Amino acid sequence: MGTDFSTSRRPGAVRRAANAARYTLRFLGLHVHQMLLWFFCLLLPLWGFATLVGDVHEKEVFPFDAPILMWLHAVASARLDQFFVMISRLGYLWGVVPFDASLLALLIARRRFRDSLFFGSAVIGSAALNILAKGQLARVRPDLWLSIAPESTYSFPSGHAMGSATLGMAATILCWQTRWRLPVSLLSMIFVLLVGVSRMYLGVHYPSDILAGWAAAVAWTFGMYLLVDRKAPPPPQSAAPGKDAVGR
Repeated sequence: MGTDFSTSRRPGAVRRAANAARYTLRFLGLHVHQMLLWFFCLLLPLWGFATLVGDVHEKEVFPFDAPILMWLHAVASARLDQFFVMISRLGYLWGVVPFDASLLALLIARRRFRDSLFFGSAVIGSAALNILAKGQLARVRPDLWLSIAPESTYSFPSGHAMGSATLGMAATILCWQTRWRLPVSLLSMIFVLLVGVSRMYLGVHYPSDILAGWAAAVAWTFGMYLLVDRKAPPPPQSAAPGKDAVGR
């Protein structure tokens, strides 16, 4: 009688498929949280930023931009004017910039060299990316009404949104393995949200400018975390022991 080779090979193929499935499930069980983190903090923001950049480059009109700005302008009041002008100033020269410099100096002074490399790369690279993108895309700022805090530079992406989000995410990563994780995360999210709203309330940025700034900041900061955490050389021996691992 002839041998049915397809039948004889079937048990081995089934075993290989089962082993591959078990291996895949074991890998997912170990790394699913990391994969989700990479998706939401790197791939999704990159996709969002690239989509917004493409639409701005093609001079597309975002249907949500004008209605959101007009709604914010409709609820304007003297008190809200004062509040959002203050928040806007804290979101850049009065707050974010000096805080960035102070935190970087503190990390260096405490010999947390890996952390200072991560933080410095995040904030400096974010600022450079913002300047480059604004110059290349040259989007004119909104002119729906006369702003009480006018700006003369280009609009896309928002430097305030990008700078505050970079600081907030970097600070959250630095505090993630400490007891300050929850308060720093919450304060960062509230501050970043308020800064973004302040720029729209003042009429100097479209909502799409804010979204692009947030997306670019999250992707860049998380990318710097991955790079420094995995590729940076070991810190000098003088670094404080146990205190120089990014996000740990």
